[in-house]
Amino acid sequence: MTEKIKALRLKKPFGLDNIQVTEMEDPGQPGPGEIRVKVKASSLNFHDYGVAAGFIPTEDGRIPMSDGAGVVEAVGEGVEEFAVGDNVVSTFFPYWQSGPAPVGDFHNTPGDGIDGYAREVVVRPAQFFTHQPKNYSHTESATLTTAGLTAWRALVVDGGIKPGNTVLVLGSGGVSVFACQLAKSLGATVFATSSSNDKLQQYKELGADHLINYKEDPEWGKTVRKLTGGRGVDHVIEVGGPGTLPQSINAVAIAGHIALIGVLTGSEGEVPTAKLMAKQARLQGLIVGSCDNQKDFVRALEANGVKPVIDKTFALEELADAFRYEESGKHFGKICIEF
Repeated sequence: MTEKIKALRLKKPFGLDNIQVTEMEDPGQPGPGEIRVKVKASSLNFHDYGVAAGFIPTEDGRIPMSDGAGVVEAVGEGVEEFAVGDNVVSTFFPYWQSGPAPVGDFHNTPGDGIDGYAREVVVRPAQFFTHQPKNYSHTESATLTTAGLTAWRALVVDGGIKPGNTVLVLGSGGVSVFACQLAKSLGATVFATSSSNDKLQQYKELGADHLINYKEDPEWGKTVRKLTGGRGVDHVIEVGGPGTLPQSINAVAIAGHIALIGVLTGSEGEVPTAKLMAKQARLQGLIVGSCDNQKDFVRALEANGVKPVIDKTFALEELADAFRYEESGKHFGKICIEF
């Protein structure tokens, strides 16, 4: 009799109330170039929420979750990078190994275009994974695939951050909190915004230098400029999109860098292009990063000791509740799933 493993599937009509706990056949042993991974943890991202809630189209029966961390149980012929017992973490764009981005959609992204990591075991090509940081747990490692790597690419790969730079992070989701931690580890001054004074206090405990409640101060871009003596910040981690971009352009320094990461306030809107041009600032859209970017990121985390902020963990069967918690906006940092 074939062994069964537990998995979650998104069934039509899509929505959080229709995430189904199911069983599927064990994938068996890996073929050439593949590894078998016992999945131990995942973490929630806004993209995962969009797929599960039905805002982002996917196939009926899709296994959700783009992030997965676990341990190698078997390796196929020709695999040299991994051995049985290695701790590994998934990649968001498994076929983007290095160089400039060759992808502009999610057709090969786990949990969207292909099945994801909300299941106990996967057998996949070895290139779908990198090693975890040596000092990380599975749950901590599961935060790296999407949120952590996005923050790393925004600041280091694309931003070229230097000690003494200034960084503005918006809100308190996984990317922004990770960006604050990385920026501080790299010797930067951090400005953080939130609508919650309690969350701003948490930012202060992470080392953020300047705290702004954007509900109390809707012209926060102007405030950031004042706090920098009229100069503005070198880097903006822009996760809001059209609703926040005008203020981010106000806040950025001449020849500064705005990493456009999220569209939490919508997918379209007016952009003050004349002001952006006058600032001679670089507005760069980005989606996560390459496998080589992730390997560099892992090495950096082993060296700098930065650990992700995990707000709350849920069991695999509680994924819908985890998404509802994410929906509430109460979290600071990452929400994780432990198997």
